[in-house]
Amino acid sequence: MQSDIMEDLKLKFLGLINKQNTSMVPLMGLNPDLLNPPDLQKCEDLRSEADQSTESETKTDQDILESIEKIYLTIDGGFDSPRYELEKLPTTLLSKEIEKRYKKLKQQHQVVSTKVYNVISEKQSACNSEVEKIQLLEQQLQDVLEICRIGRADLQSAKRQFTTASLGILANYRKRQVVQELLNNLNTIKTLQRTGDRLQELLKEENYPGAISLLLECQSAAKTYKHFHCIAELNKKLQDILEQAEEVLRCTLSKMCTQFDVAVYSSVQEAYALLGKTQFAIDQLHMDFTAAIHNTAFAVIHSFAGDDVKKQYKQLCQSVPREKCVDCLTELCKSLWTIMSSYYLVVNWHNAHDDKADCKTDVVKDLEITFSKQYVKHKLEKGTVRMWHDVEMKISTYLSNIDLTFTKFEHFVQVLGVVNRLMEIGEELCGFKSKDLQDSIKKQSLSYFFHHHASRLDELRIFLENDGWELCPVKSNFVATQLQEFRSLKPSLNNCKAWNSLDSSNLSDSDNSTGIDMQKYFEGGLSPFTIGLDDTIDEDILINDNVDHHEYFSDESDDDIPDELKREYVDEPDHVKTNKKKCKLKQSGPMVTNTTLSVLRVCGKYLQMSRLLRSIAVTVIQSMIQFFELCFYTVHLFFTSDLQINSDSLYSPKLKLSLTRIRENLIISENDTMEDSGNVNYDKVRQPQLSSIVNLSQPEKLYGLTERIVAVESLIFLGQQYEGLRPYLEHLIVNSPQRGFLHQFYMQTIASAADLRKPVYMAVASQAFDVANVLNLMNKVNWEVTDVMSQHSGYIDALIQQVCVLNERLNTIGTYIPLSADVCGAVWENVAHLITHTLVEGFSNAKKCSNGGRALMQLDFTQLRSKFEKITLLRPMPHREYVELYIKAYYLPESSFEEWIKEHKEYSVKHLVGLISATCQNNKKTRQRLIALVEEQRLSR
Repeated sequence: MQSDIMEDLKLKFLGLINKQNTSMVPLMGLNPDLLNPPDLQKCEDLRSEADQSTESETKTDQDILESIEKIYLTIDGGFDSPRYELEKLPTTLLSKEIEKRYKKLKQQHQVVSTKVYNVISEKQSACNSEVEKIQLLEQQLQDVLEICRIGRADLQSAKRQFTTASLGILANYRKRQVVQELLNNLNTIKTLQRTGDRLQELLKEENYPGAISLLLECQSAAKTYKHFHCIAELNKKLQDILEQAEEVLRCTLSKMCTQFDVAVYSSVQEAYALLGKTQFAIDQLHMDFTAAIHNTAFAVIHSFAGDDVKKQYKQLCQSVPREKCVDCLTELCKSLWTIMSSYYLVVNWHNAHDDKADCKTDVVKDLEITFSKQYVKHKLEKGTVRMWHDVEMKISTYLSNIDLTFTKFEHFVQVLGVVNRLMEIGEELCGFKSKDLQDSIKKQSLSYFFHHHASRLDELRIFLENDGWELCPVKSNFVATQLQEFRSLKPSLNNCKAWNSLDSSNLSDSDNSTGIDMQKYFEGGLSPFTIGLDDTIDEDILINDNVDHHEYFSDESDDDIPDELKREYVDEPDHVKTNKKKCKLKQSGPMVTNTTLSVLRVCGKYLQMSRLLRSIAVTVIQSMIQFFELCFYTVHLFFTSDLQINSDSLYSPKLKLSLTRIRENLIISENDTMEDSGNVNYDKVRQPQLSSIVNLSQPEKLYGLTERIVAVESLIFLGQQYEGLRPYLEHLIVNSPQRGFLHQFYMQTIASAADLRKPVYMAVASQAFDVANVLNLMNKVNWEVTDVMSQHSGYIDALIQQVCVLNERLNTIGTYIPLSADVCGAVWENVAHLITHTLVEGFSNAKKCSNGGRALMQLDFTQLRSKFEKITLLRPMPHREYVELYIKAYYLPESSFEEWIKEHKEYSVKHLVGLISATCQNNKKTRQRLIALVEEQRLSR
C-alpha cells in the first residue's frame, strides 16, 4: 500500500518538475518593460525587498510541507497544476511577485522531493521485492507467449495434416441436424394448421371430449412455437374454434332438456370438465330448462290457438278454442313431462356418476373437485322444485284462462285425470302438493259442475216425464259397480271396509293416491298422460244383448236429446206396442229402469270427479243426492196423484218430512218466475208431468200397477245402490265440516224409500176395490139379530171376489215382471189395510147393534181373514187387530170403555162416535160424555 502511495507521489513530483522547467516564452515577444511600467516596477521592487526581508527568516521542512496546498496532494489525474497557478495570478502581473511565487513552489518541491527520497530509502527492500515480482511476472508472460507460439504452430500443422473435406463433413452434419430440427418444427406447424379440419370432424361426430382434448393440446403446442410468425394466426384460429366448440356444446346441452341421451350428455359433461367449466355447465343447463319450459308451453298453446305470437302467454291461453282445450291441455302436459323427465334423468346421471367416482378411489379428493360436486348436487336438488314450480305455473295459468263450461263430461273428467296425475307427479318429485294447480282446477271444476249439473238435473226431469216405466232386463246379480262409469272406482270401493276400520285421521286426502311408478315412465320413455285416460271396456249387465236398451238421459246438452222426447208424449204404432208386450221377459233380477241406470251412470261419473278432486266432493255428493231426491219425489208425484184415500197412516213421519223437504229445496214453486229459477234457483227444476203414454186408469191392468211396481221398486233398488256407496261417500267428506247432510240423507230419504210402497200401492187398491158398494152392502146388513148366525154376510163374498180378481191380475203381471215377496206383501198389505178400514167404516155406520150382530161381525171378519190368508198366503192377515179390537170394544164395560177410547187414537172420530153410539145406545148421558171426550181428543191432535 505504501509503495503505491510513493509511486503516486513520485509521478506527481516528476510532472510538476517538468512543468516548472518549461521556459516561459512571451506569447507575443513584448518587451518586459511594457509588461512592467516604471511606476509599477518601483512598487514591485519595494515589495520584493520586503519579501526578501521576511524570507530571510528560516522555515522548517515540516512547515513547508504543511504550507503546500491540499489540492496538490489529490490523486486526481485530471488536475492541471500550471493552469491552477496561472489562474491564481492577479490581473496586473508583477515579475517580483511571480518570482517570489516560483521560489516558494521550488522550495516546496525540494522539500517534497527530499521527503520522498527519504521515504523511498526507508522502503528500498520492499521496493526491491516488488521489482522481483514484476520480473517474475514478466517471465511468466514470456512462458505463456511461448505456449501460444507452440499452439499456433500445432494448429498450423493440423491444418496442413487434415483436409478441407474432413472439416466439410463436420459442417454438413451440423447443418443436417439443424435442417432436421427445422423439418420437425415445420411438420408440427403443418399438423397444427390441419388440426382445425380434424376438430370440425370431431364436433360433427359429437366426440366433444376428443375435440376439446385435441384443441387444448394444440393450444399448448402453439405456445411452444409462438416464436414463429405463422403461429400467431394459428392461435387466433384455435381460439375461434374453441369458441365455436363451446357454442356447439351449449346448443347440444340445451337439446338435453327435451331429447335427453345418456351418451351425448356424458360426452358434453366430460368436455366441460376438460374445459374446467362444470359449474358453468350446470348453471347453463338450468337456464336452458327454464327457457325450454317457457318456450315449449308457448309453442304448444300457440299451435292450438293459432294467434299472434306477440301475445303474452296468458292472452294466448284465452285464445284456445273450446273444442281444443282438452287436447291442448293433454299435449301441454305431455310436452312439459318430457322436460321434467329429462331433468330427472340428468339428476340420475349425476348421482350415478358420483357413485362411480367414489368407488374408483378411496383417497381424499381435490378440494376444488369436491366443491364442484357439492355445488352441482345442491343446484340439482333446488332445481327440481324450481322446475316443477315453473311447470305448475304454466299449467295453472292455462287452466285459469280457458273456458271448460261446455266441455263434454268425459273430456272434463279426462282433464281432471290429467291434472290429478300431474299433482301426483309433483308430490312424488318434490314432496308437496301443488296449491296453485289445485286452486285453478277447483275453480274450473265448480264452474263447470254447476252448469253441468243444472243441465243434467233438467234432463233427468225430461226423461222422467217421458219414461214409460218399463223394466230394463238386467242380470240377476247386477249392481252399480258393474257399470263402466264405476270401473275406475272399484279399487276404492273395495277398500271401503278398510276405510271404515281405520282412523280417518290416518287416511290420505285422495283415496287413489297409491303412488306412481316414476322410474317406469322415466326409464321406459313413456308418458303418464297417455296411459289409462281413454281406455274403455264393454259392459255385460243385460240378460239378452238383443233387448233394446236406449238411454235418453245423456251427459250432453239439451241439443243432443231427440226431438221426440221433447214432446209432451211419444206416439207409438199399435203393432210396436204389441211387439213390446211379446218381447217382455220375466226375470228374477232387480227391478231397474232406464232412469235408474242413467242416474247410476251419472253418479259414477260424478264420483270420478270426487275421486280426482276431493275439494269438490261435498258439492258433487249433494248433486248426487238431488238425483235420487228428484226420482223419489217424481215417483210419489206420478203414482199417488190418483190416490182416493186421504189418510195420514199411509205416510210415515220420515216419508212426510222427506217429501216436504224435497219439494221446498228442489222443486220450483208455481210462484217462482223463470228468471228467478235461472238465477237464484239454479239447482231447482220444474215439477215433472206424467207422460201421456203411461195409463193409470185401466182396471184390467190394475190401474197401472205394473208401472207403479217398476217405478217404486227401481227407486228402492237405486236407494240400495246409494247405500252401497255410503262408506265411500263418507270417506270422501270425512274431514269436511258439512258432512252432516249425508247422514240426514241416508237416515231420512233412503230409509223412507220403501215407505213409498204404501201410498203408491194403495192408489191401486183404492181403485181396484169398490169400497162404496161394499159399504152399501154392509149398510143393508141387520146388526140387531138376536141369534148367533152361522152364515157370513154377503158383503164378505163381494170382498173375496174382488180379492180373487186382484190376485189373478197380479199373477198376470207376475208373468211380465218379477214380483218378489216384498212386492206382493206390500200390495196385499195395502189391500188388507183398505179392507180392514172399510170394515171398520161399515161397522161404525151401524146405529144399533145387538150381541148377535157383534157375533155376526166377528164371524164375517173371521171368514174374510181365512179366505184372504188362503188366497194371498199372508199369515196372519195384516191389520187384523184394527178390526178385532174395534169389534171387541163392544164388549168392554163402561168403566174400561173410556180408558180404551183414550188409548186407541188410531180410529177416526167418526169410528169412535159410531162405536159409542152403538155401545151406549141406552145411556144417553154416558154417550154424550164419551162423545165429548172424543171431540176433545180430536182438537188436541
